[in-house]
Amino acid sequence: MAQAAELTAVLDNFSENAPAEAKAAIMTAKADFISSFDVSKAIKPGATLPSFTLKNALGKPTSSSTLLSKGPLLITFYRGSWCPFCNIALHHMQAHLEQYHAKGVELVAITPELPDTTLSTTEKEELKFQVLSDEGNAFARKLGIVWKQPDELRPVFEKFGNDLKGRNGDDSFEVPVPATLLVGKDGAVRNVWVDPDYTKRIDPGETLRWIDAL
Repeated sequence: MAQAAELTAVLDNFSENAPAEAKAAIMTAKADFISSFDVSKAIKPGATLPSFTLKNALGKPTSSSTLLSKGPLLITFYRGSWCPFCNIALHHMQAHLEQYHAKGVELVAITPELPDTTLSTTEKEELKFQVLSDEGNAFARKLGIVWKQPDELRPVFEKFGNDLKGRNGDDSFEVPVPATLLVGKDGAVRNVWVDPDYTKRIDPGETLRWIDAL
């Protein structure tokens, strides 16, 4: 199934089957954030990617300089393994991994979840690319793509068994805005996709077109 169709199916299922109170809280928070998010503050093409050193799923520090020394870098942010939209996007990125590598591009995913959780995600989703832990959303914050979720959503997360404090190692209740960036070997950001509507994701085919235009 195409990525867009899978994302729509998840949203439709949620709309039809989620408890009314939880659904109202989630949809209100989502709409409020979409209307208030200032995309002009997010990183832009032409900017230099801020350097980072983040732990991979095995807890090993991984630096942007090491990754870029191998060639262009495709970076995708996801909120966490509890987010079905994120898991769909990761699955479709994985399906295009050989094409990325054939074009000399490395793919990494970045999440606020701790290495223990990212290791579980990597194994469950059978990901063959690195998943890095951006603890406290420190790197995402430099890119202007952090959402501090409203406290009204905390009981909803608890109801669904999503313990962000345990997964992320802090109680900020913050998540990254879904975003994907293509960075040249020189560290310059070439392309950016950001959408405050977390039910949407860039189509991997579009990322391949970015790469072809490098």
